[in-house]
Amino acid sequence: MTRVAAVDCGTNSIRLLVADADPATGELIELDRQMKIVRLGQGVDRTGRLAPEALERTFAACREYAEVVRELGAERVRFVATSASRDAENREEFVRGVVEILGVEPEVITGDQEAEFSFTGATKELTGHDHMAGPYLVVDIGGGSTEFVEGGEGVRAARSVDIGCVRLTERHLVVDGRITDPPTKDQIAAIRADVERALDLAERTVPLRRACRPADGHALVGLAGSVTTVAGIALGLKEYDPSAIHHSRITLGQVREITGRLLGSGHAERAEIPVMHPGRIDVIGAGALILLSIMERTGAEEVVVSEHDILDGLVWSIA
Repeated sequence: MTRVAAVDCGTNSIRLLVADADPATGELIELDRQMKIVRLGQGVDRTGRLAPEALERTFAACREYAEVVRELGAERVRFVATSASRDAENREEFVRGVVEILGVEPEVITGDQEAEFSFTGATKELTGHDHMAGPYLVVDIGGGSTEFVEGGEGVRAARSVDIGCVRLTERHLVVDGRITDPPTKDQIAAIRADVERALDLAERTVPLRRACRPADGHALVGLAGSVTTVAGIALGLKEYDPSAIHHSRITLGQVREITGRLLGSGHAERAEIPVMHPGRIDVIGAGALILLSIMERTGAEEVVVSEHDILDGLVWSIA
């Protein structure tokens, strides 16, 4: 067993996984998994820069994670940064801060690298189950981008596109510095049009329609907070429970009903949903609409929801 730590810093959240991993047996023992909403990508789509307050929120989370890593005695640490820091002009300021706090330089990975790590993390344990033996289409709906990865025992095709719950909320729902709540029909249509254009782009590389044919054993696997939150709502959970959400199956009809409900409700109503993280209240509508659009485009009747994702893939890459 090798004790390692992985940090994934995205547009909306920063997450930590410390685990003991044995590549020879495929065994992974999770010691600590944490997530904090820091909204690093605040305003990046508009300004092209990481905001000072967003950097400070992120560095505060890094300080807490550094303490956990030291206490658990991880032998190696890998820190990756995704969509927001890829797009920002002042990403070097972000890099310096992380090095000072965690002693490791963040790797600003490409969308294709992000896709491969996500695929490995989401499917490594699925391959041993006859009823989920693959092939798979893995979709990782983040804050700034969404990754599509198709494959079986390995990745066959991957594409990252610039649609995410934060990016689309800021692009279409913010008017005069305030989020329209609930969004208008025209705003929802504008989000949908952006998503459809991105799906056209993804489909040039990844066979979205062919990859979700249940008759052939293909499965759609959904990752990240937008997907897991929709799953928690569909399951009627009284609080967020990763063990109940992990490998749950949510139907197209459920996703369509929940998306309509989220887009038609106000901030206060969404805040009352038991599984809703406070940092997702204002962006979950766009995230759910991305998931719905993907399921409609691919023809998938259900999505298999995974709590294991890029973090797990990173842990395996270190181990």
